[in-house]
Amino acid sequence: EADALISLAPDALDNILVRLHIRDAVRTSVLSRAWRHRWEALPSLDLHFPCLGGDDGAPAGLGSLEGILLRCPARVRLFHAELDGPYAGRVHDWLFVLARRGVEILDLSFNDSFPTLPSSVFSCSRLTSLSLFGCAIPLLPAGFVAFPELRKLTLANVNLEDYGEYQLEEIIRTSPLLDYLVLTDVFIGGEYIREWVIRAPNLRHLTICSENYYGWILKDLTCLNSAVIDWFDNVVHNDFAKFLSGLVQVRKLLVVSFNAPSAMIPKIILCTFHNLKSLKLRMHFCEQPPIMLAFCLLKSAPNLEKLKIEIYDKEEQKFEANGEFQNALWTDGMCANLQVVQMTGINWRRNEMCFIELILSKARLLRALCISYGGNVVMSSEDAINELLTYKRASAEAQVLFKGKAEEYY
Repeated sequence: EADALISLAPDALDNILVRLHIRDAVRTSVLSRAWRHRWEALPSLDLHFPCLGGDDGAPAGLGSLEGILLRCPARVRLFHAELDGPYAGRVHDWLFVLARRGVEILDLSFNDSFPTLPSSVFSCSRLTSLSLFGCAIPLLPAGFVAFPELRKLTLANVNLEDYGEYQLEEIIRTSPLLDYLVLTDVFIGGEYIREWVIRAPNLRHLTICSENYYGWILKDLTCLNSAVIDWFDNVVHNDFAKFLSGLVQVRKLLVVSFNAPSAMIPKIILCTFHNLKSLKLRMHFCEQPPIMLAFCLLKSAPNLEKLKIEIYDKEEQKFEANGEFQNALWTDGMCANLQVVQMTGINWRRNEMCFIELILSKARLLRALCISYGGNVVMSSEDAINELLTYKRASAEAQVLFKGKAEEYY
């Protein structure tokens, strides 16, 4: 049967072998004499070395990488490895070879050692996707030109040296095809916050998650479709308002605001999100800042159709945002196109109930309000639902759908 398979056309065999993990492709060499070197003729390699817990946590099969690259001269389309201990010190040599093989997708995770990545990573000029976790990024080498084919850049738990923000700005600016950017816990050294620009005219998705503000300014994001924003420390409202204005083209927006300080909340958002159709907020109703930010965003999104709120509950309600307070925040045109509202993890607190009552009484096109409760409820669901049924509805089509207890989502 193995000999019958080897008689297939070379393209058909390649199509079979490239779908196997490299370890399985190599194992075909024991099928028969004809198969012994067949895997070495593959036109491209996808190399996955996740940490499987064997060999004291070392990625299974990574020790044979040099032998694989020596015996198979194919281009490397993808290289993914979770690295620790002695393997982290061999990255420079691997990157040198991978660059020569035209690696397109590079995904490196350093789980414990947190090394400084060798500058040879910048020689991988054919990258379409670069993901780095748990390392420090060196200075750009002299003569660095660009990643002309880079479409996806993900940096998580990564350190940059002093003035590293300008280095990151240069990488983004010289990647004209970049359409997906994630910056999660990217630490930039130095004593001062310096403004720097994220300019990516083809960017379609942006995620920024950080405990600190590092001077981001967003410009020319004309194709932006979705964004995730989660940062709350060392921020004042002027910085945040300027930052939000760079997201003006976004259609789907997620904002995490449950830890937002009062200094972060802008008094007014100077831009209007005309394209914003879907807004997701991770917040609570126990303090004033997240409530104020929610209303600021709702005021600035006249064409919003879907609102989802995931509630991260505090131990107690410290601020009273009753019906009178919230009604005073409402302006003409707010939620004029809102059709679906989903509230997950509600605990029937008075501020939450007042918000529901306000939405039902104001949203004229509302079709559905979906509610699920959390783990710190202050009244029974039966009492809460009976109260909800007494609220006036601006839309004759509005339905209140009770979904029971929310599944864990944080």
